[in-house]
Amino acid sequence: MINQLKKFKNKKVLITGHTGFKGSWLAIWLIYLGAEVVGVSNNIPTKPSNFLILKLKKKLKHRILDIRNYDNFKKLVLKEKPDFIFHLAAQSLVKKSYIYPRDTFETNSLGILNLLEILNHKYYKKNSSVVIITSDKSYKNLELERGYKENDILGGHDPYSASKACAEILIQSYVKSFLNKKKNLNISIARAGNVIGGGDWSTNRLIPDCVRSISNNKKLMIRFPNSTRPWQHVLEPLSGYMILALKQKTNKKINGEAFNFGPKNKNSISVIELIKIFKKNWATLSWQIVRSKKNEFESKLLKLNSNKAYNLLNWKCNLTINQTIYFVINWYRFFLNKNDMYEYSIYQIKKFESIVKRNFKKKKKN
Repeated sequence: MINQLKKFKNKKVLITGHTGFKGSWLAIWLIYLGAEVVGVSNNIPTKPSNFLILKLKKKLKHRILDIRNYDNFKKLVLKEKPDFIFHLAAQSLVKKSYIYPRDTFETNSLGILNLLEILNHKYYKKNSSVVIITSDKSYKNLELERGYKENDILGGHDPYSASKACAEILIQSYVKSFLNKKKNLNISIARAGNVIGGGDWSTNRLIPDCVRSISNNKKLMIRFPNSTRPWQHVLEPLSGYMILALKQKTNKKINGEAFNFGPKNKNSISVIELIKIFKKNWATLSWQIVRSKKNEFESKLLKLNSNKAYNLLNWKCNLTINQTIYFVINWYRFFLNKNDMYEYSIYQIKKFESIVKRNFKKKKKN
C-alpha cells in the first residue's frame, strides 16, 4: 500500500491550506516523495507554525491567496495545472466558529464552492485527481456506538460542523450535476477523525494545550474530559488521502465517493484517558477539569466506520494509541531541544512507512 506513494514523484501537487498543521505535514511528505508542490494559503495560521518550523517556504511554491477570492483562485489553478489537488484550507476550530461564524462558513463552504466552480470551468482541461478534505464533524451527531458510515445523515450543531456539512452538500451536488461528466477529473471526499501529531499549535486543541501547559509549568484546563474521539496520528489519514488520490485515477467507481479515515475502536478513547497516557510519557503534565461555557456544545461520542477505505483502498490505521502518543511526544521534545525539525519529521515519516510495511508483511503471512 505505502509503496504506491512513489507515484507522486515528479507530479505537480496543489495543496490548499499548506501552512496549517495537516497541510504542512502533507507538503513535507510529498516533497520527500519527489513531488513538485504548490501551496495556497492566505496566512500563517498559528504561532509557532509547523510550516515555518519545517522551513518549507524554500522547498515549494508558496502562494499567498484567499480561496474566497474566486478570480485570483481561478487564475492560479488554471496557471499551475496540477496533477493532484488536495483541498485542506479551512477554519478548523469549533470554539473559533462560535466567535467567527460568518468567517467559518465563508471559508469552509464558499472556499470549496470556488474550487468546484474552477474545476467545472470550460477552460479546465487538465487531467486532475482531486481530494477534498472535510471532517468527521460533517455527520449529524447521534452518538452512534457503531461509528458513522459514509451514507449517514449530515448535519451539525456548532458553526464549524454545520459549515462542513454544507460543504459536503455542495460537493455532492457539483459532482452529480457537472463534474462526473468531465472525463479529465476524478474527485472524492475524505473525512477524518481527530488528528494529532507534532507541529500542531492551534489554540483550544488537546495536544498543543498539553505541550503549552508543560512548557509554561501550568495546569491543563480540560472542558470535556469524557468526550470520546477516534485519535490518530496525522500521518495515518494523510496516507489515506494520497492513496485515495492515486486509486481514483484507475478505479472510476470511486469517483464522487466519500471515505472515512479513522482508527479502530482501540484508539477511540476519552480525553481524560488520552491525557493519562500522555502523562505516563511526560510526567510533568498536570491538569484541572473546568466547566464549559453554556453556549458551547461538544459531542460526547464521535466514531467513524472506515470499512469502506479498508475494502476499496486497502487502507487502515497502523499505529496503536501508545505508538501514536510516542510519535507525538518525541516530536515536541525534539522541537523544545531546538533540533532540526525538517530532518526529524522526515525521520518520523520513514519510521511510519516502515511500520506500515511491517504490518502489511504480517498480514500477508497470516
